[in-house]
Amino acid sequence: MGACMALCSIASCASCLCGSAPCLLCGCCPSTNNSTVTRLVFSFFLLLGTLVSVIMILPGMETQLRKIPGFCQGGTTIPGIENHVNCDVIVGYKSVYRMCFAMACFFFLFTAIMIRVRSSKDPRAAIQNGFWFFKFLILVGIAVGAFFIPDGTFHDVWFYFGIVGSFLFILIQLILLIDFAHSWNEVWVRNAEEGNSKCWFSGLLFFTILHYALAFAAIVLFYLYYTKPDNCAEHKFFISFNLILCVIVSVVSILPKVQDASPQSGLLQSSLITLYTMYVTWSAMTNNPNRECNPSLLSLVSNISTAEAMPTSSPGMVQWWDAQGIVGLVIFLFCTFYASIRSSSNAQVNRLMQTEEGKGSEGGVEVGEDGLRRVMDNEEDGVTYSYSFFHFHLFLASLYIMMTLTNWYKPDTTTQAMQSTMPAVWVKICSSWLSLALYLWTLVGPLIFPNRDFN
Repeated sequence: MGACMALCSIASCASCLCGSAPCLLCGCCPSTNNSTVTRLVFSFFLLLGTLVSVIMILPGMETQLRKIPGFCQGGTTIPGIENHVNCDVIVGYKSVYRMCFAMACFFFLFTAIMIRVRSSKDPRAAIQNGFWFFKFLILVGIAVGAFFIPDGTFHDVWFYFGIVGSFLFILIQLILLIDFAHSWNEVWVRNAEEGNSKCWFSGLLFFTILHYALAFAAIVLFYLYYTKPDNCAEHKFFISFNLILCVIVSVVSILPKVQDASPQSGLLQSSLITLYTMYVTWSAMTNNPNRECNPSLLSLVSNISTAEAMPTSSPGMVQWWDAQGIVGLVIFLFCTFYASIRSSSNAQVNRLMQTEEGKGSEGGVEVGEDGLRRVMDNEEDGVTYSYSFFHFHLFLASLYIMMTLTNWYKPDTTTQAMQSTMPAVWVKICSSWLSLALYLWTLVGPLIFPNRDFN
């Protein structure tokens, strides 16, 4: 009897994988909307692919796979069984490129399918909000097929796709950070007006000072370790110019006229954007092929000379665990999760991210006979976010993950190595400039066009 009940329970869960997003909400989960659950599940697919890519690029993974009898070509063999798997392809940067190619194709497919979906009454909305098991099979199928792509020019071409996609994703990350900072400031100011004002304003002041202090410390470290008195002119320019731009946007954010036009602007947002700009600047400098201007983290921590830490005989060694890559992954995870649950009151950010606050119907909660919560569809009158743009955002995120895990190195198929390139440096630096220009526009836009609604 117990076995029969267990099978029935498993069958019920399996039916959820083929049904709608609300069915996935278990009794222990908090009540939420259909649109939020769908975005979280798609984000989970992206994070699952990211985890697989991280495992594949772990150092020593190929050595461990070769120990499996009868698996890798050139590895341990089993009498009578031929080793067919090329482990050089399923691990390392090649595996990351192929896995992220599969995720990018998967999300781009849904980007095209979900164009101009207006409400959940559209038949395509059922595909968006359900059939999870079949979506997972499609993703796995594309991933398996990607590993059969011949080397050829695939890595070179996909590298440039990754460069462009990552550039756009960095801008989206900044938009999400601006929105987060605005929401953070708005909530804490409202709490200060309603309750203990000293506590909340002290919190705002603390984090503002903390962000600026971290940014200033980063600038000092950049000048110490990433510049030389007679070398690294590009780095000196990057650091100094971005420092000047950050000072400008910080001053503009507290100008009286800007405060009158945009009361929600302030130093908290500027401090967070300044810190993010310093991260992008650091990330760009770590891709400089000139090792005198780009010391490894190992050399900085161990006080080893650059030549000893990175010998010229192995210029193509990739260290996915590099500090800037880890920070990039943390920011990526935060922005992906925030994009899945965000509900912003910032009209400018909503227009940029193709979302609208308050659109759609109220999502009620229905409890079934089995005691599990069932979330009602909250998009019958209109979708709360652009399905197509959300998938395009995940498509760009797949490319960004590919570049982050491989440290933005360009693959060299002739030497099977990964090389740092100056184009990657300039792409990151230009994205930081465009990010600051975008934030500056959110400040001065209401002044330049006073008759336009920016609220």
